[in-house]
Amino acid sequence: MNPIQCLSLTDLKTDAGTSLAKLDLYYQHFGQALDKAPVVLINHSLTGDSDVAGQKGWWKELVGPNKTIDTNRYAVLAFNIPGNGVKGQIFSNAKDFHTGDIALFFLKGLELLGVSKLHALVGGSIGGGIAWEMAVMQPQLAKYIIPVAADWKANDWILANTFLQQRILENSNNPLEDARIHAMLTYRTPQSFSQRFDRTINEEMGIYNIESWLLHHGKKLAERFYLEAYILVNHLLASINIERKGEKALDLIKKIEGEIHLIAVDSDLFFTPVEDQKTYEMIKPEKTSIFYHELKSIHGHDAFLIENDAMIKILNPIFNN
Repeated sequence: MNPIQCLSLTDLKTDAGTSLAKLDLYYQHFGQALDKAPVVLINHSLTGDSDVAGQKGWWKELVGPNKTIDTNRYAVLAFNIPGNGVKGQIFSNAKDFHTGDIALFFLKGLELLGVSKLHALVGGSIGGGIAWEMAVMQPQLAKYIIPVAADWKANDWILANTFLQQRILENSNNPLEDARIHAMLTYRTPQSFSQRFDRTINEEMGIYNIESWLLHHGKKLAERFYLEAYILVNHLLASINIERKGEKALDLIKKIEGEIHLIAVDSDLFFTPVEDQKTYEMIKPEKTSIFYHELKSIHGHDAFLIENDAMIKILNPIFNN
């Protein structure tokens, strides 16, 4: 069992101008001591948390003793996005923050823990966006930067979906359930649904199995997540943008000292692979240590949480070279 620990960040000011005298940054630490082993930071996805390994870990197939990210060899850290509801922490005004602020909080957390260099900075989905923001803020931070099913910006498709999510959260009688049902349609694919459900009926409920599955996921999220937390992370997702200060992505990314490994899912309907392909083509002439990997799956965005063998095949050369 790896308990949730807390760091107290003080005297903060967000980019929007909000002052925070104190901010609790919750995190979990797996594996080796931070001063005795290479450190890997893993940033969680939208409704995830810092519980990345162990019995209930959301990436337990990849992170743990003798796994690809081997906790016998590495010190693994995972921060919670402040305001994501862990330990009851929520914020009333999501617009006080953007992903750059979260990246800065994570960097300050590493500083408090005495970690000045990471072996790898990994992030899935919005966690990958935060990883991008961290990497451009501190170009020397990590030997490997690994955004998974992610991008350095929220493109128009992400903005459209987060806008609809916001509308659902503001107007629905069951905001968490309905927002989650919509979100699941972007996390999976029509082919994934067809393979799993094939128009079968839930006889007990008298509805299609796809409908009962969506209702289940909506209810499950509503039981464990705060509405304010979902409003915040949805806003943060829309705010991903390393160019917000006016500097161009090319100029920012080519300064990153570590190897960049872009991992896209070929069927991703959310963070579509074409965006990673564009980034790779843009950066490769300026920085040779950028690599593009594509995970083949019918399951869409969530494939990085489903296709464990494929993820292991991509990550093994990085973590076990």
